[in-house]
Amino acid sequence: MIALLRGTLAEKHPNQAILDIGGVGYDVHIPVSTFSALPETGSEVRLRIYTHVREDALALFGFLTIEEKILFEKLLSVSGIGPKLAITVLSGLPTGILVSAIRSGSVDQLVRVPGIGKKTAERMVLELKDKLDMLPSGAPVASASKQQAAPMGLVEQDVLSALVNLGCQRPAAETAVRKAKAEGVSEEFEPLFRRSLELVR
Repeated sequence: MIALLRGTLAEKHPNQAILDIGGVGYDVHIPVSTFSALPETGSEVRLRIYTHVREDALALFGFLTIEEKILFEKLLSVSGIGPKLAITVLSGLPTGILVSAIRSGSVDQLVRVPGIGKKTAERMVLELKDKLDMLPSGAPVASASKQQAAPMGLVEQDVLSALVNLGCQRPAAETAVRKAKAEGVSEEFEPLFRRSLELVR
């Protein structure tokens, strides 16, 4: 099993990174949190890898931190959650807030993630509540100070792409991004993505 990859970051997208290792490109599924922390393309990067093997496919899921990988593996242990949905969950909420929501039984917060219904959220709480002691929890981060609105640029396009990949309709996603920008949310990828995800529902 592949547990770690280190190579040149050839491409990066909100849900995908391609690592060039000795001339071979590895296609790795990643959560938004990993994407927003990746360096520029052409840089060397190291990703912790979860290898998912099925009869008809082999998929790689990558994480910059051990906490993300541990939480991903914990999510896979929940009935009804596969690798792609686990990545969506990690993309929908920051790791610390996700851990806090599970520990506190905050089903309302968990169902905000696309693809997570009430029953799945309740199973997450029931099955993981007492199994996350090794992971730090966190409080929601306050919005950044207001900035002037600007035309949609590369960051906004990345946010749109991430929202659509999570199952949001593009028109609703575009509206959410514009609303988030109008609120003065930081124009960095992750804060804008988090707020847009809240507004799109």
